[in-house]
Amino acid sequence: MSGGVLQTEFEFTLPQGFADDDGTLHREGVMRLATAADEIKPLTDPRVQSNGSYLTVILLARVVTELGTLDDVTPHVIENLYVSDLEYLQDLYERINTRGADAVDAVCPACGEEFAVDLRAHEPGVAAGNRRE
Repeated sequence: MSGGVLQTEFEFTLPQGFADDDGTLHREGVMRLATAADEIKPLTDPRVQSNGSYLTVILLARVVTELGTLDDVTPHVIENLYVSDLEYLQDLYERINTRGADAVDAVCPACGEEFAVDLRAHEPGVAAGNRRE
């Protein structure tokens, strides 16, 4: 495999976008790779302790470093995203932190089964596709 610089930031465009109090729509953003602290520190947050589902909100607020022209991406911003945007960010988080940035989701046009395809498949030792559980 060829060496290279680790990509730590990934640009994205939300399907719907976040509308701020002035009505400005923010769709373009940047997510950075997560650190161990990003996954550990939110566990002490009282909001997470009282509702485990809130972990996603805190975690995404830590790793989404830019969203449109917002000064800061806070838990409030993540809480007020449309469900499709939240799912998009969760999938992006998983793709860049767990499966690797070179894996993309695909759907078989014949049967509709979802699976991941590694875009590095041309490199020796890398499988062309991995089923998604």
